[in-house]
Amino acid sequence: MSDRLTDGLKHFCEKLRTNIEGGNEVAIITHLDADGITAGSIMATAFRRMGARYSVRAVNDMNSSVVENMKAEGRDFYVIADLGGGWASNLRKALDDKWVIIDHHEITEDEILTDDGGQILNPWKFGIDGGTEASAGGLAYLVASALDLKNRDLSAIAVVSAVADRQDQGDKRSFSGLNAEILKTAQSLGLVSADLDILLSGRETLPPHAALAYTLFHYIDGLTWKKEACYLLLKDAGIKLKDNDGRWRVLAEFSQEEKSAIVEAITKFVGGSDKRLYEILLDDLIGYVYTLTREDKRSLLRDAREFSTVLNACGRIGRAGVGIAICMGDRNTALSTGEEIVSTYNMTLRNNISTIFSEKWRLTDDGKTAFINGDGILEEAMLGAVSSLLSRSPSLRGRLLFVRTLTKDGTYKFSSRKCLDCKSQANLGLIMRQCSKALSGVGGGHSAAAGCRIPSSALEDFITGIKAETNDPKFARATS
Repeated sequence: MSDRLTDGLKHFCEKLRTNIEGGNEVAIITHLDADGITAGSIMATAFRRMGARYSVRAVNDMNSSVVENMKAEGRDFYVIADLGGGWASNLRKALDDKWVIIDHHEITEDEILTDDGGQILNPWKFGIDGGTEASAGGLAYLVASALDLKNRDLSAIAVVSAVADRQDQGDKRSFSGLNAEILKTAQSLGLVSADLDILLSGRETLPPHAALAYTLFHYIDGLTWKKEACYLLLKDAGIKLKDNDGRWRVLAEFSQEEKSAIVEAITKFVGGSDKRLYEILLDDLIGYVYTLTREDKRSLLRDAREFSTVLNACGRIGRAGVGIAICMGDRNTALSTGEEIVSTYNMTLRNNISTIFSEKWRLTDDGKTAFINGDGILEEAMLGAVSSLLSRSPSLRGRLLFVRTLTKDGTYKFSSRKCLDCKSQANLGLIMRQCSKALSGVGGGHSAAAGCRIPSSALEDFITGIKAETNDPKFARATS
């Protein structure tokens, strides 16, 4: 960790300690996705251990209504996590200096230079790529461990936040930067193990055909959610799915040779004679798996990616509080509820994707950019989940993907992603910020994943602008 970041953390933590030791009630406002939930829960756990008065609330995004509500509530102090980029001036007007931001989305140079009070903890301020090297949960962990070293046990939750935000962008889904440092801490404490394996859900709980069907790290048309098709694929490939006693085997029991045969069957199903696609899928299906070793072997929380799916489901279905409770240690009521929420989430996601692919008019694809119209079917909270899953679909390989929906307040919300094997140097965060701002909207994010909100009257101009800017060198940056 750099000296600049260490100094920034010290000042940041002094501000938090002053408020907590002064008896102030701290309200944590966090994003409702998995990264936001982990960030919010890490801060809440740290505050609880300090004996602080605190509350936690998850919101869909930062907007003027959220800021006005914060002002009206009049809490003593606010910690804003995984949100707030571009809103510093609004927060100063509404809340004076009674707030701090823990966020990893790229912010403007102006916002960095005007942060005289050190209220914004953001990796971009310290020359760190917030799209690949530091998640909001990871930054929250750094704050928590700086407040008290005993909070290093929260490093396991920070690992979940990194995979949730798809920051496992190194070779074989490894981590880099601060994420790699946090993983080393979690490993040294015996909280997380990292091993090369097949990247499917339910490695210790599901038969391989069910694991393939219900994995949401990839979307494979013809296999995802289709358990019978997965069963036939693996059976025809000669995979022994049951043991000698007739019990379904789980992936953890398979040899490396058998796992290679499963990957071979999947890549042949999708890739056919396309050698490049075959290579892409081969690389996409094998990588590091991060196991939370203190979680029960039959739990959805043992695999970091599955853990993140549980949290995403809680947030997207409007039950972020359940996800926060799980992160803070509830393995009874909250976990049981979380398992039920995952079923509802999966069904919603399945229905959304099925409708998109069955109603062909919803997809406009020129081979470089793909636009998906989710009006009438996609809830605002599901937008990011749908775009993330579709970005891993071989059928959209190489594209810049833009998914939209018309929200309840009459605005359009977009979620953008770089799809599998996308070579574009376009920085989606910069593009979404600039194109939305030009039309009285707001947006931002990372090079490979971003979002925005625009007035409904600006839709046509926005799409035209997006198509033009994706090829503009001034919006290019090394891909994340």
